Amino acid sequence: MSDNFDQTYWDERYGAGNDVWSGAPNPVLVSETLALPAGSALDIGCGEGADAIWLASRGWTVTAADFSAVALERAAARSRNAGVDPAESAAIANRILWEHHDFTAWAPPEGTFDLVSAQFMHLPSVQRTTLFRRLASAVAAGGTLLIVGHDVSDSHHQGHTPPADMFFTAAEVAASLDSALWHVDVAESRPRATKDPGGTVITLTDAVVSARRR
Repeated sequence: MSDNFDQTYWDERYGAGNDVWSGAPNPVLVSETLALPAGSALDIGCGEGADAIWLASRGWTVTAADFSAVALERAAARSRNAGVDPAESAAIANRILWEHHDFTAWAPPEGTFDLVSAQFMHLPSVQRTTLFRRLASAVAAGGTLLIVGHDVSDSHHQGHTPPADMFFTAAEVAASLDSALWHVDVAESRPRATKDPGGTVITLTDAVVSARRR
């Protein structure tokens, strides 16, 4: 498998088997957006589609993008069976646009989305800074930017051992947002319990930033 966390890496990882992730939406996405009215959302690094499907089931119109064409095909198939009946499944699937992009080069349209969500989107710091700046620019006035990732303090817990430069803190993301344009509602290290590959319960720490464009 490729050592770079790029399209080749992710296509190989998703192509190696089904259900790379749990199939459930990321809990921080759920907790931080439950109170938001449905609108247009951009889901970056959508993977197998759990977040996009959850948002669409709540009435959001979602653009879901990923490095991996393999993941996008799987996500689209799952969206077509996500409802309790065929009509609901069709409605959910019709609210999602699946897009294949290289996030090191692509920029989403500016000022477009009521919600931009990046859940565990880890790139080397230079590329990540550029991507996060582009994601912030894609948020419409009054919209929400939600960025969640593995806190730098957790780098030793991750089984694939990416370079430390791939991790970040909530403080550094929040500091990159112009206070004249943004109100930062949340910028914190948030612990969560999970299990390691051996089944032992461990505590990880997520970097969580939620900000509203003024």
